[in-house]
Amino acid sequence: MKRERMAEQALFASWVVSLIATGGSLFFSEVLKYIPCELCWYQRILMYPLVILLGIASAKKDYGIARYALPLSIFGGAFSLYHYMVQKVPALHELGSACGIIPCNTDYINWLGFITIPFLALIAFLLITALLIFIRTNGKEK
Repeated sequence: MKRERMAEQALFASWVVSLIATGGSLFFSEVLKYIPCELCWYQRILMYPLVILLGIASAKKDYGIARYALPLSIFGGAFSLYHYMVQKVPALHELGSACGIIPCNTDYINWLGFITIPFLALIAFLLITALLIFIRTNGKEK
């Protein structure tokens, strides 16, 4: 019973993380007027559905959602990691200029010298992935 309660909390937490990440990306683009690059769009495509999927699953206590949401968070994390490396690894920096209208190596924010928008997305995807793996191993599927 305790494990199922922890899985329920992990499901809710994964929804909250996806909600904060989506809100943050919308804040950067709609309020601060930062134009997303192509890699940012791919990350958004993988994050935004998680808000709906995890929100519904959390309300219904449907732990089986982990099976379907996990690929989204893993691929999103891979895109975020690649994007972050394009920004921070000098050997890959040139790849960002061929990204489209907005270069993918553009740092709109650079807090503490390493926190960029793709880094924030990577942290969100990693948290969601870890929580979903916990749910898969501890939640009772319907």
